[in-house]
Amino acid sequence: MDRNFLDQRIRKIPDFPKPGVLFYDITTLFEDAQAFREVMDVLSANYAGKKVDKVVGIDARGFLLASVMAYKLNAGISIVRKKGKLPYKTKSASYEKEYGPDVIEMHEGTIKPGESVVIADDLLATGGTMLSTVQLVEQMGGKIMGIDFIIALTFLPGLKKLQARGFPVHYLIDYDHEKVS
Repeated sequence: MDRNFLDQRIRKIPDFPKPGVLFYDITTLFEDAQAFREVMDVLSANYAGKKVDKVVGIDARGFLLASVMAYKLNAGISIVRKKGKLPYKTKSASYEKEYGPDVIEMHEGTIKPGESVVIADDLLATGGTMLSTVQLVEQMGGKIMGIDFIIALTFLPGLKKLQARGFPVHYLIDYDHEKVS
C-alpha cells in the first residue's frame, strides 16, 4: 500500500491531547471508501488461508479494524475496553501509556484456550496498551498469530518491545519522528 496515499488521508492534529503531542487521526482515512477498503484488504491479507478463531479489537478505533478483519477471516471478535465499561466478569491489566496510567479489561472466557488470535489497533506508540492486551489474551490461553496496526510510531519503543517478544507485527505506515507544527 502506498505510504503517500495513506499519509494524505491521515489528519495530523498538533498538541492533542496535550501540548507537544502530534495526534494521528485515522477517522479521515475511514471516511475515504477506497482507502478504508484497501486498508482492510491489506491487513486481512496477512492471514489469508490461515485459521483465525478471534480478532481482538482495542477500544475504540481498534473495534472498527477488528470487526472488518473478523468478517473477512470468518472469525469471531473479542474486545478490549477501558476499566468499568464491560458488563460481565472481566480480567484486567494495568499499564503506563504515553499520557499516564490506565487499566484495560476483557470479558473472562472471551478467548478460549488454544484459540488462534489476531490483535488489531489503529496506532502503536509506547506499546503499553498492546502489551497489556497480549497479557490478557495469553492469560486466557490464546495463541497470538499476529498484531496489526495502521500506524507505527517507530521513534517510540512499542515496536521493539513487541518484536522482542517474537510477535509478528504488521503496520501500513510508520512515522519515525514526531513532527509537531
